[in-house]
Amino acid sequence: MKFAAALVALACLVIVHVQGHAIDNVTRCLCRGPGLKMVRQQNIVKLEVYSASPYCENVEIIVTLKNVRGQKCLNPESRFAQNYIQRAIQRRSAQ
Repeated sequence: MKFAAALVALACLVIVHVQGHAIDNVTRCLCRGPGLKMVRQQNIVKLEVYSASPYCENVEIIVTLKNVRGQKCLNPESRFAQNYIQRAIQRRSAQ
């Protein structure tokens, strides 16, 4: 009986110890590296902007390109990306 009680107490201590650890450095960013500075506007099909979140501390801009060229990451600090987003917002608000 004492052995069972000691085993249960040990199991509880292990569970509390494991649950108490925080997960460090877990990032689920879609973009690796700084990204492209410019993409030809004719090739852009869709533009997605992801703001910083608990999972990724970076703002991410992902463009989907025509002709099965896939998705590319834009550098959110580039002049092209900032101008393109501003024009898209203006076009959307004008509609």
